[in-house]
Amino acid sequence: MKFAAVCGSGLGSSFMVEMNINSVLNELGVSGVEVSHYDLGSAAPDMADVFFVGGDLADSAQHLGEIVVLASIIDLDELKQKVQAVCQEKGLL
Repeated sequence: MKFAAVCGSGLGSSFMVEMNINSVLNELGVSGVEVSHYDLGSAAPDMADVFFVGGDLADSAQHLGEIVVLASIIDLDELKQKVQAVCQEKGLL
């Protein structure tokens, strides 16, 4: 299973979300998930099973396939809730 964080430039904010996703997965005891980060321009549907994007990119990221829209990329409670929901949906929990 692959998760990806996507932002406009593929630098700071997507890397931060990637690290936070990894922390949430560890906290939940989920293993076997590869997490990466990309900029919107180079992200492609085959790069991940689920893409996490900020609300500002939600419309632009629809071509990626399954996306999870984060209202706030710095809200760890929201991220944990959404990562946990994806993990449950995918049978990882």
